[in-house]
Amino acid sequence: MSIDPPPAAAGTSPDGDRLVVAISSRALFDLGKSHALFEREGVDAYADYQIAHENELLAPGVAFPLVQKLLRLNRLAPEAPRVEVILLSRNSADTGLRIFKAIEHYGLDIVRAAFTNGAPTAPYAHPFGASLFLSSNSEDVDRALKAGIAAATILPSKTLQGHSEQLRIAFDGDAVIFGDDAERVSFEHGIEAFHRNERERVGELLAVGPFRTFLDAVHRIQAAFPPEDSPIRTALVTARSAPAHERVILTLRAWGVRLDEALFLGGRDKGPFLEAFGADIFFDDSTANVESARRHVATGHVPHGVRNL
Repeated sequence: MSIDPPPAAAGTSPDGDRLVVAISSRALFDLGKSHALFEREGVDAYADYQIAHENELLAPGVAFPLVQKLLRLNRLAPEAPRVEVILLSRNSADTGLRIFKAIEHYGLDIVRAAFTNGAPTAPYAHPFGASLFLSSNSEDVDRALKAGIAAATILPSKTLQGHSEQLRIAFDGDAVIFGDDAERVSFEHGIEAFHRNERERVGELLAVGPFRTFLDAVHRIQAAFPPEDSPIRTALVTARSAPAHERVILTLRAWGVRLDEALFLGGRDKGPFLEAFGADIFFDDSTANVESARRHVATGHVPHGVRNL
């Protein structure tokens, strides 16, 4: 059978090759105590707390090591596509002053921000040219995904330390990099029907998923480095196994996208494999998988596809 050419990726950043990552303040810093106060006593108590503690340094949050490594890429190869991190926060500019003080203290090169004073932040991801939106607010993440931007809800995790200076990103396949067509067959008709579907359609490309554009942007940065000396390493970590692996490989080959490692786990628990890979972040659509993964690595839930209806 012939393989059709890949469809054009949607949501390409207006900044061309620049990789723009938009992130919420709660994903970047540990705002757990003040957020609990907000939920318990309301916005006025939260604002008073932030202003009263304005000169107390915020601790790093779950996505802090990821942001550090992303920004470090700009120093490693000035000729590679640039990486920019944008802060999107539901704080007001007044309460956000504490956040910018922490950014300055940690030496993070973040200069653009939107403070919405409680309003949704997702509408600003597109005009900033974001290829990826990370937030602790699931409603904002859902809005960004519906707008065609790769987005994930960052889950609480105690794993803040990266294994090395190399940036390591892991992706689930179906409903993340790829569409959820094949996963829908498994979800609705069972695993045998899924394998039969994959054998019958092996020559057809998998559909484009919400993280295809982000994967392309990462690949463009990787292409600026020799494979043996790249500051980024990527992995596909999927529940698929043979014979469902072939369609994945042929699709990635047709897209011309580089993934350094591919783990076909056949339903095994993903967490230990992600820890062995040393992932700085893992993206998956399955709530069961992300609950397992976040015990081992920083994890983003992608609320897309049949498992999130």
